[in-house]
Amino acid sequence: MDTDNQADQVARFDGDNLTDLTQRLRVLFDIQDRTYGIPPKTYKTCFVGREAVAAMVADGIAGDAADAIRIGNMLLEAGVFHHVHQDHPFEDKYLFYRFAQDEDHGQVARRADGSTVRWSDFIAPLTRSDAPHTGLQPAVPQRDPDLAEFAQEDLEACGVSPLDEHNTRFLDLLHPKAWIDPTPKSVYNLVVIGAGAGGLVSAAGAAGVGARVALIEAHLLGGDCLTVGCVPSKALLRCAKAAAAVRRSGEYGVQIAGEVSVDFPAVMERMRRLRAQIAPVDSAERYAQKLGVDVFIGKGRFSGKNQIEVNGKTLRFKKAVVATGGTAAIPPIPGLKEAPYLTNASIFNLTELPARLGVIGAGPIGLELAQAFQRFGSQVTVFSRSGKILPKEDPAAAKIVGDALRADGVRFVTHANYKGVEHSEDGGHSTVTLVLSEEGAERRIAFDALLVATGRKPTVAGLNLTGAGIDYDARMGIRVNDKLQTSNPSVFAVGDVASKYQFTHMSDFGARLVIRNALFFGRDKFSDLLIPWATYTDPEVAHVGLYESDLAERNIDYATFTRHFDDVDRSIVDGETEGFVKIHVKQGSDQILGATIVGSHAGDMISEITVAMQAGMGLGKLASVIHPYPTAAEAIRQCGDAYNRSRLTPTVKGIFRRLMAFHR
Repeated sequence: MDTDNQADQVARFDGDNLTDLTQRLRVLFDIQDRTYGIPPKTYKTCFVGREAVAAMVADGIAGDAADAIRIGNMLLEAGVFHHVHQDHPFEDKYLFYRFAQDEDHGQVARRADGSTVRWSDFIAPLTRSDAPHTGLQPAVPQRDPDLAEFAQEDLEACGVSPLDEHNTRFLDLLHPKAWIDPTPKSVYNLVVIGAGAGGLVSAAGAAGVGARVALIEAHLLGGDCLTVGCVPSKALLRCAKAAAAVRRSGEYGVQIAGEVSVDFPAVMERMRRLRAQIAPVDSAERYAQKLGVDVFIGKGRFSGKNQIEVNGKTLRFKKAVVATGGTAAIPPIPGLKEAPYLTNASIFNLTELPARLGVIGAGPIGLELAQAFQRFGSQVTVFSRSGKILPKEDPAAAKIVGDALRADGVRFVTHANYKGVEHSEDGGHSTVTLVLSEEGAERRIAFDALLVATGRKPTVAGLNLTGAGIDYDARMGIRVNDKLQTSNPSVFAVGDVASKYQFTHMSDFGARLVIRNALFFGRDKFSDLLIPWATYTDPEVAHVGLYESDLAERNIDYATFTRHFDDVDRSIVDGETEGFVKIHVKQGSDQILGATIVGSHAGDMISEITVAMQAGMGLGKLASVIHPYPTAAEAIRQCGDAYNRSRLTPTVKGIFRRLMAFHR
């Protein structure tokens, strides 16, 4: 049976749907008095689980026996029927069940051990408190202490330009100009504010299990990742990598005559085309027509603890999710607000390459775009208030990335003390000058464009969170517990508005956790999730688990195994020898506690280690995994070999030598 149809017919346990299905099953099942046991006992008006499974499959309610068992248990949990002794869930066995309406009262089914059958049993758990990786979330730098004083970018003010065929298609999909809101239902199982990664997954996942869902978005469905983040930035990075490869082609015996130039308008047109190509999966029409979500395009605002207003309409809910994300935080540098600065939201509107680009901020966003624009032909200068770049990363990995950017021509100014920003116009040409204070003197550096990449500020303004009993602050965002539940037990929050781990994939998995916890009484904990991430500079940096600084802070004894790519055959022949694989294990065992990879495709390679950690597979066992030769991922296996060699103590080696001598 088609899964979507099954969800429509079975999983929407409300009102007439459940009544209709119950009556259909009562006609289908063989209900009669049945006798069983010694001495024999008669059970009134029962049906047999095994016969019911066969009947549901034969009638097309279920696709197979497993589907029928799942449907039966969902109905059992909903109180439609139960085992005659409440001893069993619904099973494909010779067990007797009775419809609740044939009883004087209904009861919740119980397992043999006395525990109840829960809705959450039918969605695979995301976390286990006893998992071998539990507790391996690293410390990351907290949001800027002064973030509350930073201004917050208005995405609507940035706009989307130019309005070519790609961007008009993009807007038509994600913010239809003539969208007509639906008539609100009497009450929703889930209302979601914000249609970025966290909001979209929350809405789609809840609708997929039969919930009545409303989704509210004020700007563009798809959120930062699709519109001004992961998708457009990676499209630019790929073009920049191609330009760098052509410039380096002489190393491989490929000669390019003349200067290598980049057609920047063509690069940006390609980005807009690909972004529009990906957009349909996040479109308003898909969510409304195919997924059955009520989509409201407008600004949502809590008007009580269990209701939200949007476009003059009131949406009442049992549960809600705030997934409003964050936007660029603008530091209070004098004169900056009056200057035509760029952020990650506006830089993708460019159609001309700035000859000189200043970048305030040396985190992932700043460095990825700095390297890309340098490779396109801009002269880029990156400013950092500290002496570090990529401050949350392994210092050795960050150094390799910094050296690579310097080799591309990027300039760095560290310990920058910003005094102000000046702006001037000359014949239609705009110049932005960053004024620094250095040892009591002023230093002025002029740019054709200035990118501000100083972090992100959670979007909490205008939601009336206080009116809904939801605790928050302007710097850290919405306060949530380990189940991502706010101080209002009916409201959850997910993604950048509530998390220190500001990654699209964390919004995705946070939303999956929320669906279980909000709708199915789940007990999943955010702290039990294993979180990998990557920065897509060239070379890339990827990490999972604990850093050495975390291990030292927690007083965990550990050993580190490192394999440098200049010792890996594939990296040597590819000419990509900068970088390493570094894996930390618990002292005296092969339990992997954390890993960092810096090198080409590090973001892909880290997943092998993440899978091993998730499954409780130790580093020693990774040595026995056969890798194709030659691949860069062999470096991971070689770290496993190094671990196994470390177990050969002098005593063990002595025994081996004597054994070999005996057999000679």
